[in-house]
Amino acid sequence: MGEEKGYSTDKEQETAVLVAVTTQKQNAQQTAEYLAELAFLASTSGVLTLQSFTQKLAKPDNRTYVGKGKLDDVIRYVIDKDVDMIIFDDDLSPSQVRNIEYEISLCGREMKVLDRSLLILNIFAQRAKTVQAKTQVELAQYQYMLPRLTRMWSHLSKQRGGVGMRGPGEKELETDRRIANDRIAFLKEKLEAIDRQTFTQRKNRDRMVRVSLVGYTNVGKSTLMQKLAKAEVFAENKLFATVDSTVRKVSWEGIPFLLTDTVGFIRKLPTLLIESFKSTLDEVREADILLHVVDISHPNFEEQIEIVQGILNEMGAGDKPTILVFNKIDLFPVEDVFFEGAALNEDGEPELSKMDRVTQFLKQTHWQTNQPKTVFISAEQKSNLNELRETVMNLIKDKHYQIFPNWLSGNHLMGHSDEYVPE
Repeated sequence: MGEEKGYSTDKEQETAVLVAVTTQKQNAQQTAEYLAELAFLASTSGVLTLQSFTQKLAKPDNRTYVGKGKLDDVIRYVIDKDVDMIIFDDDLSPSQVRNIEYEISLCGREMKVLDRSLLILNIFAQRAKTVQAKTQVELAQYQYMLPRLTRMWSHLSKQRGGVGMRGPGEKELETDRRIANDRIAFLKEKLEAIDRQTFTQRKNRDRMVRVSLVGYTNVGKSTLMQKLAKAEVFAENKLFATVDSTVRKVSWEGIPFLLTDTVGFIRKLPTLLIESFKSTLDEVREADILLHVVDISHPNFEEQIEIVQGILNEMGAGDKPTILVFNKIDLFPVEDVFFEGAALNEDGEPELSKMDRVTQFLKQTHWQTNQPKTVFISAEQKSNLNELRETVMNLIKDKHYQIFPNWLSGNHLMGHSDEYVPE
């Protein structure tokens, strides 16, 4: 049993087919949603998805993830269409990768076989800009690849000069493992040195209130950061547009605080990445206030909230003071029927704009709650940002006056200061 979904074709870039399994724990609707996200991940990585294949099984096949008949269908398609790679929606074991590659080789072909984690690691590698982020990603890549060592690692010896040269009687695979382990040890030492430096930097900022933007990837955190900090921060409609955390010093009403944009979360986020990005995620762990940004226009935003909250709980940051920021209200899919009977002005026009009516409608739903505080905004359209700012400012003041009980706000002496202050 299975389904195939077609996509537009354009052979100028690398192409892929996607493979997923519907199980007792993951129904057909969830599988379709996960495949759509996997296609977006592939697109972010520069890969064009041509087709998706699904199969209904009690659990993924231990040998080849999908059954032999379905795998034969996939292989026939990729050979016929000259596809560059097969991407699986779940992590594959080393034996599954070997078995799938073997089945492909029986047809006289070699092809890239990726799983979700490897695809995400590839995106992080493309997006990393700072030395810290590049080191974190490389460490995660080596840790991912180490148990999967095959002939693909033979090129590593060329990168390390005289280190790790084969000794008498050593097998090439053993040498490759030694080279990889040496590299992992080196990267860990390098990260520890960087972590000590960043810890010192964070310690120097200890007496300032820290606000961190968190949320699922591609919900608009970087765009919101731009608007709140009045600073240019990279934002793009792609998954993981931000890999490096960005910290800006901001002053509102004479009170300075630090605003941080962090890497977005995603379902099935590789554990290795969470471990490698420990120092980056420390910005979240050490924050005083969290702004949990949610794309309310996304059909599965409730599940995304649960995923982010679950990761925050795992990090030990789940109980921090939090504001739930529902972003992209301008894209919220609401029918005009909800606005029938709206109050009209003298000209016969609705008294409230459509954006205001959407906000009013959302506030009247079950999302109107005080635990945590909720605000409905559109960062792109700059809608309701004053309400968000007021809500954030109340929490900042509470924390700031705990740190500085005798603080005399600068606005008492020189007026309000809302300008972005560079670090």
